[in-house]
Amino acid sequence: MMSKSSTISAPAKRRRPAPTDNDERRAHILAAAQRVFEAQGLDGANMRAIAREAGYTPGALYFYYTSQEDIYADLLSTSLKRLHAFTAAAGAGETDPGKVATKRALAFYDYYTNRANELSLSFYLFKGIGPHGLTRELNEGLNGELWAALSGVYHPLIECGKKPDEALTDLTAMFGHGVGLLLLVHTGRIRMFRQDGREMFRSFVEERVRARRV
Repeated sequence: MMSKSSTISAPAKRRRPAPTDNDERRAHILAAAQRVFEAQGLDGANMRAIAREAGYTPGALYFYYTSQEDIYADLLSTSLKRLHAFTAAAGAGETDPGKVATKRALAFYDYYTNRANELSLSFYLFKGIGPHGLTRELNEGLNGELWAALSGVYHPLIECGKKPDEALTDLTAMFGHGVGLLLLVHTGRIRMFRQDGREMFRSFVEERVRARRV
């Protein structure tokens, strides 16, 4: 028999060591936050749930962020910066501005083809359509980052000889057409029409690049 002083303890649960570097901690928090936002939406998420998912206390999160909206904005900002880098790299070495605009527009489509969760994040597609929960300042800042990525298509359109308002109209049409096709692709609705979303987008972009209006 065991003596009264003898005890058997359950094996200690091993936990992944918490990141120590501030950048690593932020990345760890953002990854946890994305999982929470995907499960609960921006309106349903809170700092306590994000902290629990990250393995931190809520107080530890407030050292880095003031609110779940602040975390969401940083998460989306990080995504938009990746989008910007991805589209900017497209058409590298190409001298024809029409081809640059086309390749960068297709890069936008390809980026979100492989990142459905970031597409949802970009358009707040968790609880209906609309910029739920973000302040005007945060929303304007994020729109500025999206424009930074899209301007890589806009400026080559100007170089093609289009007037600024024409280039903006073409860019808006490409953006709207691409997002609509991406939604059809990611929801599987594109199969209903037996179409290739990327090929349809490529054809549309090339048509807009060539178009001249009087």
